[in-house]
Amino acid sequence: MDRVQLILLGLPLFLFCSDLFNLFAPPPPKSQHHPPPSISHPQRSTVGVPETLDFPSQKSSGVGYGNTVEINFCVSCSYKGSAVNMKKMLETAFPGLDVILANYPAPAPKRLLAKVVPVVQMGVIGIIMGGEHIFPMIGITQPPAWYYSLRGNRFGSMASTWIIGNFLQSFLQSSGAFEVSCNGELVFSKLKEGRFPGRSS
Repeated sequence: MDRVQLILLGLPLFLFCSDLFNLFAPPPPKSQHHPPPSISHPQRSTVGVPETLDFPSQKSSGVGYGNTVEINFCVSCSYKGSAVNMKKMLETAFPGLDVILANYPAPAPKRLLAKVVPVVQMGVIGIIMGGEHIFPMIGITQPPAWYYSLRGNRFGSMASTWIIGNFLQSFLQSSGAFEVSCNGELVFSKLKEGRFPGRSS
């Protein structure tokens, strides 16, 4: 039983330390993208492209070859479908346009708390399973009353801990962002507008 307890307590701590290291590690360098040579093309119709996305070069030379649009969205918010649809729409309307999809991470404090949640989650489950052995190891001879309440409904307590922990982790990892940039210039921000891009009324 002691070995099982060490695994239950040691594994979440190891995962937390590795996640903490990855959280503060410098991001890998972005690959250098060499756009294809600029080719003169006639202006194409922009039917189906949201009118609110006012690209910087749209009014002068048109968006297309040699231009890059980056869509940063919240992965945990299930925005990937909207980002993929916009990518296909832009690539159809502007041949040669390079559209990049990327995750927009939550702020660092929320990400750090999201890494703590699984540790607490596994700790609570470990206490429910073997609290009568864990409490004496930390100097508590008599387990508290709440432990017996959790122990009385072991399956329900572990299921509730798992569901609530997953909900908190998903909430802390979400940023709610859907940001669109063209050649490094922000052209739409859901964080500022409070909505998705669409046709102006």
